[in-house]
Amino acid sequence: MTEKLSRIQPERPTARVLLFDVQHRVLLMKGRLPSARDRPGIWFTIGGGVEPGETYEDAAAREIREETGIDDFVLGPVIWVREGVMLLPEPTLLKEQYFVAHCEGADPRRDGWQPNEHDLIDDIRWWTHAELLATTDRVVPPGLASRLPPIVGGQLPETPEQIPWK
Repeated sequence: MTEKLSRIQPERPTARVLLFDVQHRVLLMKGRLPSARDRPGIWFTIGGGVEPGETYEDAAAREIREETGIDDFVLGPVIWVREGVMLLPEPTLLKEQYFVAHCEGADPRRDGWQPNEHDLIDDIRWWTHAELLATTDRVVPPGLASRLPPIVGGQLPETPEQIPWK
């Protein structure tokens, strides 16, 4: 599958973050793509593209600060990797690495957001595991709620686990 996907251009390395607070809640954003402005939003982890000269780890830390306004956090290891094609607006291969991070917890701030983020992000909030299990809203990555208990319990994989795109 990776060989087939690698023929799609361009590629976008992307750092995603499972940011947990002291109550073991995870921070998710609800948003829409520019190519799907009229569709319902989807809940997803914080994160974004790796900029030139950045590592995935650098990008993860930057995205936490920019998207949440939280400066005091501990960034942990990459636990998952995922690849898939998304229209941005052209077909783009996203190469995602998911980091675990922890913070005290706070109301996320939007003052570091770019204008397109203000336009396309509808909500950002902390979720309990029970809320994720109960929601009928679409959440990505698929199966997020079922993947969280070992992570919250500190059982991190020794090497990043490949998780499905869909």
